[in-house]
Amino acid sequence: MSSDIVLWLVQDGVISGAIYALLALALLLVFAVTRIIFVSQGDFVSFAALTLGTLQLGQVPGTVYLLAAGGIAVTLMEMNAAWRQRALRRRLPRILLAWLALPLLAAGLVAWAAPRQFGPWVLIAMTLLVIVPLGPMLYRVAFRPVANASVLVLFIVSIAAHYALTGIGLAMFGGEGLRTDPIADLSFDLGNVKVSAQSLWVLGTSVAGMVALWLFFERSLYGKALRATAINRVGARLVGIPTELSGQLAFWLAAAMGALSGLLISPITTMYFDSGLMIGLKGFVAAILGGMASYPLAVVGALGVGLLEAFSSFWASAYKEVIVFTLLIPVLLWLSLTSKHVVSEDEEE
Repeated sequence: MSSDIVLWLVQDGVISGAIYALLALALLLVFAVTRIIFVSQGDFVSFAALTLGTLQLGQVPGTVYLLAAGGIAVTLMEMNAAWRQRALRRRLPRILLAWLALPLLAAGLVAWAAPRQFGPWVLIAMTLLVIVPLGPMLYRVAFRPVANASVLVLFIVSIAAHYALTGIGLAMFGGEGLRTDPIADLSFDLGNVKVSAQSLWVLGTSVAGMVALWLFFERSLYGKALRATAINRVGARLVGIPTELSGQLAFWLAAAMGALSGLLISPITTMYFDSGLMIGLKGFVAAILGGMASYPLAVVGALGVGLLEAFSSFWASAYKEVIVFTLLIPVLLWLSLTSKHVVSEDEEE
């Protein structure tokens, strides 16, 4: 293996690792706040990539109808909950605005703009407008009714939600794959290695997203509330932090990071309706390398996963997925031997 090939593989590994890092951070955030292993994280990656690809073709993406249907479903659930609590009259305007009017307005706007062939940045904004609200909607429909269940029950619900979204994705986009247009077609020579502007865009956007996430947790009130919920859910409830709001906010951020990852990866590889599962699992491997607790270690683990995948694809492309997932075995074995058993809230009850 020559030095040029090594540099090419390192470049590919770092770019892939940057995307896996975003997904790992999202998985860690959701698990820390809600105890949910968010299997559907990868579905937001594929939905965003396919939505952008469909918009670039001048067609209305199926996620527009999914957003509208999700808004109606959540509105009915919220109205039913408010009626049971005898607070329907007081909460109805807010429910109709947040869960019905705004999603329908966003869906209608994207459906109107889709055939008009706007510029790439407008299409990216429309994709985020459609995909990101699906996160809290999924939490409200699938997870909030069983929020106090055990981790195992939440994991089963998460798997069920993933299979449901995969079937919906097949119905919306079909079995054919899409690859979006790159943000920039420029390339730069770095010695004997050619670095594309798209690669720099992916790396820069990923780093910017991580910095923005750090600033959100360190500087904003909502970020501090999420940190408090992640550290001690019971203590957060005692000081007045609503765990339901924390769960919705965590899913907002997870959906945003998943959509951003989909936008970044779609010009690099062809995306299918079920491509998100494998990408999300690699983010999960990175989160496991961080012990499902450390954000910096998860980023380091994501870069390691990206580099391992890149070099594995060169030496044994048919077994690169096996090699990446086999990395979990020694890590899990080490964690099981060195960590102490901590009694969870469910066990205390």
